[in-house]
Amino acid sequence: MTIRENLTAIQAGLPEQVTLVAVSKTKPVSDLMEAYDAGQRIFGENKIQEMTEKWEQMPKDIQWHMIGHVQTNKVKYMAPYVSLIHGVDSLKLLQEINRQAQKNNRVIDCLLQIYIAEEESKFGLDENELKTVLTSDALHDLQNVRIKGLMGMATFTDSKAQIKKEFSRLKAIFDTYKNNKTLTTDLSILSMGMSGDYAIAIDCGSTMVRIGSSIFGSR
Repeated sequence: MTIRENLTAIQAGLPEQVTLVAVSKTKPVSDLMEAYDAGQRIFGENKIQEMTEKWEQMPKDIQWHMIGHVQTNKVKYMAPYVSLIHGVDSLKLLQEINRQAQKNNRVIDCLLQIYIAEEESKFGLDENELKTVLTSDALHDLQNVRIKGLMGMATFTDSKAQIKKEFSRLKAIFDTYKNNKTLTTDLSILSMGMSGDYAIAIDCGSTMVRIGSSIFGSR
């Protein structure tokens, strides 16, 4: 199947409230343009340099999402254009994003990454760290970032029960803070689910899925 056919099939099965991020890392611009011509406008990359090169070459109505782990020293390269940063896992990183957004006269939307998997390799905040960030006075000083929601990745496993348990836990954490009227943040995005588990994620309440290989083919 072509990229267009894959995209059409996936979009047809997504509920209205779920946003599709086409994960285009390592793929050539020609593949991205095929998806663009099929109507896709949101692309996710995990390396800032690669994303910046694609941003320079491609139409300017695309929203670029940074979905990989972010190093503070690289933020400046994407600050002029990035739409949403998925993997923010520290107050220090938020402060750097704020600093670079200010320089570019922008407000950058961010998701806080929560650690829900039973694997050592995943980045993210635990529940105590999340609470510390969302209730910290320092957050009020960051006028150039907007925390829009939470993001998390489930354990890479064949156990659907485990994946469901992890996604359900993230949804519960999301609901706790979304309904907390004392916070200044307005959480509206819950980004969870990738090619292998996005159906489970949607069942658990995801509002944004990151799909790569099911659109572009395996890497």
